[in-house]
Amino acid sequence: MAGKLEVERKYELPDGFALPDLTGVGGVTAVGEPDDQCLDAVYYDTAGLHLARGRVTLRRRTGGNDAGWHLKHPAGGERSELQVPANNRQKSPPRAVTDQVRALTRGADLAPVARIRTHRVERALKAADGSTVALLADDRVSTESLRDGGGAREWHELEIELVDGDPGALDRLDAALRRAGARPASSPSKLAQALGPDYPRPVGVRLRGSKSRRALTAYLAAQRDALVEHDPHVREGDAEAVHKMRVATRRLRSTLRSFGPLLAGGTDDPAALDRLHDEIKWVTGLLGEVRDCDVMSERLAALVHAEPPELVLGPVAARITSLLAARAAEARRALVAGLDSRRYTDVLDAIDALVLRTARPERVPRRRLLRRARKALRRADARLAAADAGLDTGIAATDVDQRRHAARKAYKRARYAAELVAPVAGKSAKRLADRVTALQDALGAHQDALVTGDLLRQYGISAYGAGENAFTYGLLHARTDEHGRLALRDVPKARRKVRKAAKALFG
Repeated sequence: MAGKLEVERKYELPDGFALPDLTGVGGVTAVGEPDDQCLDAVYYDTAGLHLARGRVTLRRRTGGNDAGWHLKHPAGGERSELQVPANNRQKSPPRAVTDQVRALTRGADLAPVARIRTHRVERALKAADGSTVALLADDRVSTESLRDGGGAREWHELEIELVDGDPGALDRLDAALRRAGARPASSPSKLAQALGPDYPRPVGVRLRGSKSRRALTAYLAAQRDALVEHDPHVREGDAEAVHKMRVATRRLRSTLRSFGPLLAGGTDDPAALDRLHDEIKWVTGLLGEVRDCDVMSERLAALVHAEPPELVLGPVAARITSLLAARAAEARRALVAGLDSRRYTDVLDAIDALVLRTARPERVPRRRLLRRARKALRRADARLAAADAGLDTGIAATDVDQRRHAARKAYKRARYAAELVAPVAGKSAKRLADRVTALQDALGAHQDALVTGDLLRQYGISAYGAGENAFTYGLLHARTDEHGRLALRDVPKARRKVRKAAKALFG
């Protein structure tokens, strides 16, 4: 199994098109001998063409230099491709492929929807050092739609794919081909042409209603899209994808809490939003356990590494690595099982329904949107004030810490609310979001120190019970505790800046 990023361009060719001499263009010094290939590809999708709606293509190709299963995802302006070998008896996509598209298919069966045969003449465009700048493919294409009522088509096209060259080389080659009469393909893919009128519009939502309504819809849709985008990478174990997907779930939950009254009007069941919030929270928890292991592993490794060797007594790093690895493995198993479950696809379906309900052609007054954002901030301020009051009344330190943690989570919700209203309120909302982030980070550093310290205490007890020296765990606990205390020094100044930004936005 291999993955790569494709950088390619496709062209329609007029009758009588003659391929120009490309030597001297974009670093090309020689054009290789033609490689004649006969490619036969069967494209798979659900009955509802869920993959095509997400601009994802899945095919099983025979012939050529890369036979097997090919799964292509949009990746910015380019496309990422996953390739999986296939055997002659394999008639349905393998698990390595179906897992990657589950967030789009929602578990629906994949079946053939089109067959595309291509007679390809491929030439390597070589640089002076022998490397391949790009591959040029001259394709004669014939297609057959396998859907009811589908037809057949034939055409001639050209495709150029960057290999070792830089993007500038592709631009210069593009200009040379255009001068010769080639024109950028009007269809997004061979599959689109094969399916013709059946090829669906891309996944998306029509933004309607007032500017505030559109801002609310767009924010929800962006988080929904982030879940679908990062899902396959989370399954592969990408730590950054886990983080981004977790943030998307948090933003969704915060939006449900902060702006719920503006969302509930589209359903006869007001409690449905509460249930959806709880279901998204379940997904957040699965992602959070994996993310916490990743972060804690890096944090503790850095703490141990920063200590002089003479202060690291016993197999500290090895014990920490072993214990966290076991916890992380279990967390990842639980996460993948959750993503494979019907419960998860039901959550995605419910989010889709929420986005569609929110995209109503109705007006949401700007003042109502801002009022909800201000309420979220006031709630956070009240929780931090409760923590301060606890210090004054002498309640237990653990209770004060819990109040600070509650304030931190509330400020995060307020930050997301400020992000949502930014398209309506402009720079003042963006500034507030930045100021709240700084305050949230200061409180977060303190909370992280508490969690890290508690884990170090547990590991120290474990090491002592195994007959090891627990000195280093106590030392690291003290370092972490001090770091957390220092972080609290930043809270008053950050809080003043939040109040100033809030006054500029809300008055």
